[in-house]
Amino acid sequence: MIGYDEALAIIQRETARLDVHRCTPEQALGQVLAETVASGEHLPPFDNSAMDGFALHVGGATLRTGSEFDVAGAQAAGDERVQAIGGAWEIMTGARMPEGLDAVVPVEQVEVLARDADGRPLRIRLAADVEAGQHVRLRGEDVLHGATVVEAGTRLAPQHLMLLAALGVPSVAVTRRPRLAVITTGRELVDDPTRPLASGEIRNSNGPFLAARAVAAGADVVLRETVSDEPTAYLAALERALAAGADVVLSTGAVSMGRYDFVPDTLRGIGATIHFHKVRIRPGKPLLFARLADGQLYFGLPGNPVSSAVGLRFFVEPALRAMTGLAPEQPLRVPLAMAYRKRAPLRFHLKGRVEVDGGGRMQARVLQGQESFRILPLLAANAWIVVPEEADFPGAGDLVEVYGLGHLEAPCIGEVVT
Repeated sequence: MIGYDEALAIIQRETARLDVHRCTPEQALGQVLAETVASGEHLPPFDNSAMDGFALHVGGATLRTGSEFDVAGAQAAGDERVQAIGGAWEIMTGARMPEGLDAVVPVEQVEVLARDADGRPLRIRLAADVEAGQHVRLRGEDVLHGATVVEAGTRLAPQHLMLLAALGVPSVAVTRRPRLAVITTGRELVDDPTRPLASGEIRNSNGPFLAARAVAAGADVVLRETVSDEPTAYLAALERALAAGADVVLSTGAVSMGRYDFVPDTLRGIGATIHFHKVRIRPGKPLLFARLADGQLYFGLPGNPVSSAVGLRFFVEPALRAMTGLAPEQPLRVPLAMAYRKRAPLRFHLKGRVEVDGGGRMQARVLQGQESFRILPLLAANAWIVVPEEADFPGAGDLVEVYGLGHLEAPCIGEVVT
């Protein structure tokens, strides 16, 4: 049995980066950039007005309240470059600044003294002082040509798409999504929710959870099956998973030490290399990690629901990060709301809540119902609290590591506790 850090190092060592492809930024949403993106143009591409108003030439002086100007022309958004010919120019938000003008006075800060027959202003008087550069967005003020805008290793979110679109980036290089298969084992499992349970049967909760959580973690689920405790049925499902292109296979159950726990020997029989089996954690100690003969990663998770959840969150998800090029995850460190005594010298992964106290300080609260069969407390959890092996009895106020429910999710903040 090995420690968590050693197990994680083995997983990282055995995990290879997936292949890269190019696609449009919109198609790349949620995927990880494989190459840094630099801007091919300025943003904004030209000096433009930040307000509806009148463009003026100020230069090194200040135009004082009461100054009057004839209106020489008008400039709307989308109009081409023009050379200013004296006086003020009526201008709309986003319109290109006429050459030779360097400030904009908002329409609310002028008095229109005369209009033509169509209502267009002909002469204005300033109702406020005007300084050079005011209300003008300068060329390249947001992004300069050649500047790095998105680093490799960034998972693309909608705000990245906004910037890439503004810069006219037609395609990006991204790492493809990992393909993942879920095989749940156990003749006691029932997938059909409408079927009455026979004696000794239970409903399959791991399959739907793991598949949904894998999608939330950035993977594509290519197969989800339930098989009985028979090596032949299990191997047939495994073959279907690999035929579907799975890079990662998860199974639940049949990895402990019981008579029906056939997964380890069956994997050895097909040429898999088992790198570890059992980790000093709770819940989920019997977890198994292997590499299949053709290089796919294999995680054998214990069958209890929370044990499988911990296995996915703290073993599979770090592998998914490495496969896609994301940097290793960094937890928050948050003070415990109340002392917690461990019942064994293991690394504990606890259902928890991050809350804010009346003084605006965050605290992490360990929830009741930590047993690995209890699903209901997961609905109250907004984070995982980790207590390391060496900490037997962390007290109230001691700092603990806090992780989001998934590696792509920051810990949520619960209600204010007074």
